[in-house]
Amino acid sequence: MNLPNKLTILRIVLVPFFVLFLLCPGIPHRFLLAALLFGAASYTDHLDGKLARKNGQITNFGKFMDPLADKIMVLSALICFVALGIAPAWMVILIAAREFMVTSIRLVAADTGVVIAANNWGKAKTVSQIVAILVACVLEYIEELAEMQCIFLSSTAKEVFFWVQWSVLLIAVILSVISGMIYLVQNRAVIDQVR
Repeated sequence: MNLPNKLTILRIVLVPFFVLFLLCPGIPHRFLLAALLFGAASYTDHLDGKLARKNGQITNFGKFMDPLADKIMVLSALICFVALGIAPAWMVILIAAREFMVTSIRLVAADTGVVIAANNWGKAKTVSQIVAILVACVLEYIEELAEMQCIFLSSTAKEVFFWVQWSVLLIAVILSVISGMIYLVQNRAVIDQVR
């Protein structure tokens, strides 16, 4: 197994630890730890693709597992956010629906020998999701510090944090929906083959 594929596997292995930190309130500095793990996992996503292209190590395993690892990572975080009351369920449902739809289109295309590469909208969607998750974790960590009485946080600051979290998550949802619609339009021929 080459290094890019190992990095992809590492990204999946980090997910349960990230989820553990998010969902276990007894762990001190849990949102900071979650943000650090998620940031490291996100960086492996950038690094594995870069290394695979640079060293000519693109494999079928990597083509399949890399986007799957991304989806596992992002959806795990967002589902935890629903459980924690950070994100509403409808946001996560829209993002998950887009991911399942695009994956289905890619699978049908692959069955006919067509490879659908990620476009700029898909890349923007991924970046917006990663940024939204990291921003939410950092803001939750600041609130965690306030609860531990390490810092003072005014009610106004908490209100601002709420709207910042809501905004970055909403941007991720909007870009997910737009990129999903673009995938549908661009790959209509693939969809028509299924009928």
